[in-house]
Amino acid sequence: MVLVNDLREIEALTFDVFGTVVDWRTSIIREGQALRKRLGLDTDWAALADAWRAGYRPAMDRVRAGELPWTRIDDLHRMILDDLVEPFALQSLGEGELWNLNRVWHRLQPWPDVVGGLRRLKRHYVIASLSNGNVSLLTNMAKFADLPWDCVLSAELAGTYKTDPEVYRTACRLLDLSPARVMMVAAHERDVLAAKGVGMRTAYVHRPLEYGPEAEAPEVDTSPFDLVVDDLAGLADALDAW
Repeated sequence: MVLVNDLREIEALTFDVFGTVVDWRTSIIREGQALRKRLGLDTDWAALADAWRAGYRPAMDRVRAGELPWTRIDDLHRMILDDLVEPFALQSLGEGELWNLNRVWHRLQPWPDVVGGLRRLKRHYVIASLSNGNVSLLTNMAKFADLPWDCVLSAELAGTYKTDPEVYRTACRLLDLSPARVMMVAAHERDVLAAKGVGMRTAYVHRPLEYGPEAEAPEVDTSPFDLVVDDLAGLADALDAW
C-alpha cells in the first residue's frame, strides 16, 4: 500500500466497474458453461469472454472517430457479440437467447472483497459507480450483485466514454464537489491517470486475475497515484488511517 499526501478532504469515491468491482471474465464463463449444459454448445467460453472484452475499446473508438453515432455500451456489446457468433459457433442461438446472453453484462459477479469493502466505505463517503456501462446496465448489475451505491454515475451522462476528461468532470459536477474532493478508484492505469488529469484524487486497485490466472499482469507505474491497494478492504483500511 502506498499513501501520498493528505486525503482528509475526500467526500466521495467513484469506482470503475468492469474489472475493478466485478469479475466480468469468470461471470461470462460461468453463464456460458450453463448455456452449454442446457443447449449442448461446444464453445470455448473463456476465449469468447476474452474476445468479447477485446472488442470493447475498438468499438468505442469507432464512436469517437465519428464512424458510429453515440452508442450505449449495451448496444456496443451486442455489435461485438454479433461478430463473434460465427467464429464461436453460436449460430444455433435464437434472437431471444442472443439478447439474454448479451445481458450477461448486467449479471456480473463482484470480486469477493467488494460488497464488504463498499459497505465499509459507504459509512464515511458517498460511493458511486463511474463506468462506461450505461445507466440501466449499472443499475441492474447493482441490484443483481448487491452493490450498495449511493448513486449510479455513468459515462452515458456525459455523452462520451472514459477516458475523456468530460466523464470525470461531469461526475464531480453531478456530485456537487470539486475534483479534489472526489477519489477515482480503478484497476486500470489509463482510467486513474485520466481522473488525476482533471484534479481528482486517485486509488489504483490491483486485480491481477481480471484476464484469468494464465494472463500476465500488466506492469503499472503506480507512483502518480494517491493510494495503491490490493482490494477494497485495503482501500477502506487506508482511508480509515486518515
